Amino acid sequence: MGDVEAAIVLEELARADVSSAILAQLVFNGPPRAIQHLGSEALKERWLPLAASGEGLFCIGISETEAGSAVTHMRARLEPDGAGYRLNAYKNYVTGGHKSRACLVWCRFPGSEGARGIGAVVVDLESDGVSVAGTHVKMGLRGTSEAELAFDDVSVAPEDVLVAGDPSNSDAFKALISHINHERCGNAAMCVGAAQGALEYAVEYMNERVVGGKPLAELQGLQWKVADMATQLEAARLLLYRAVHLAGPDGTPPALETAMAKTAANLAAKLVCDEAIQLLGGYGFSREYPVERVYRDIRGLCIGAGTVEVQRNLVGSQVLRGRTTVSPGWRRPVR
Repeated sequence: MGDVEAAIVLEELARADVSSAILAQLVFNGPPRAIQHLGSEALKERWLPLAASGEGLFCIGISETEAGSAVTHMRARLEPDGAGYRLNAYKNYVTGGHKSRACLVWCRFPGSEGARGIGAVVVDLESDGVSVAGTHVKMGLRGTSEAELAFDDVSVAPEDVLVAGDPSNSDAFKALISHINHERCGNAAMCVGAAQGALEYAVEYMNERVVGGKPLAELQGLQWKVADMATQLEAARLLLYRAVHLAGPDGTPPALETAMAKTAANLAAKLVCDEAIQLLGGYGFSREYPVERVYRDIRGLCIGAGTVEVQRNLVGSQVLRGRTTVSPGWRRPVR
């Protein structure tokens, strides 16, 4: 199915548990979708059945110790080896990397500099030379750990190449960056779902908790909080569903609409989950209640798949160049 269906499922899963939603995100909007859209028939036949059956988890190796949002600073590199290549790389913050069967590794092809020549390969994590160097203990999302993966002289066959990098241009890099819009929309969907769950829990609590003979729900000041929470959440949801609708059944969500959706969803989730803690008072800060966990979980989503700041850079630069958003179903008039 497409991005709309993925967003619906991810939102619903994240209402209960964001870590579980991320496992679905890795399949819906991760390497399997990239293989479906960009891969050869050989890659599709090898990996997509494993994704469809749920027997194997997939991960993405992009970030490095000194190349997070500044992805073009990556050092991961392929060197020619007869008919194929040898991969040497150290990837950081690889979600689920220690439990995955395959990793989509962004890397430099021979002769690459800057954005030119960056491409991607699919690596079987059971291959010789692949090792898990460690995992990070995080503030939240503890059900889906971030791994550090080392690739030491790993053999990469020509049929393992998803997108070949050409050192004379950045076309492959642009294709990969564009494809991250699927993941960014999935990220936004999880933020919307998590915030929806936190809002629903806070509303239930406010209707049950009685102070001075009245439920908290009757206090005007707290009603205003709920109004702001619900309004920002619904605005983010609408921006998200515009972006995924524009992708169509087989396309990619457009960059500007995606960046706006992710920014709005990240910020709405921060507001809603923070205010949910406040509305529960001391109980909101306690691990006896779920809202503190939701806040910790969504905080990582504001960093992953491109930070809020990176999204704002994209939106600002596009708007200053005269770019405008497109509404679903709208068509530019023919002149």
